[in-house]
Amino acid sequence: MIRQFISRQFLVFLLTGGTAAVINFGSRIVYSKWLNFSSAVILAYITGMITAFVLAKLFVFKESQQPVHHSAAFFILVNLVAALQTWAISMGLAYYLLPWMGVTLFVREISHAVGVIFPVFTSYIGHKRWSFR
Repeated sequence: MIRQFISRQFLVFLLTGGTAAVINFGSRIVYSKWLNFSSAVILAYITGMITAFVLAKLFVFKESQQPVHHSAAFFILVNLVAALQTWAISMGLAYYLLPWMGVTLFVREISHAVGVIFPVFTSYIGHKRWSFR
């Protein structure tokens, strides 16, 4: 199981996913100008997810023979699980754990960054096995 994370493909997945995560994180800041934190996190996740699909298809899983509409459907399912992970972690940190720890600066940014990073491993496995098999 660990061996699949020690590969060129996983490294490229991290790079493309990192790019999508930066877009996710940055768009959340922009969306927060007009939306509440919870809604902004979800909308930013969708923005990052679209970016991640395009980059994964072009650079990570380019050998996939699965039809694009099948890949997209599984990609959405895998990312719904990841979105729930991201949202739950972001909310839990922002409203419970960080305040309990006395953290008062950049609470939403820290919470969202940790929430975005967490599902990297579960998403890679899901995309490799289902989205782009």
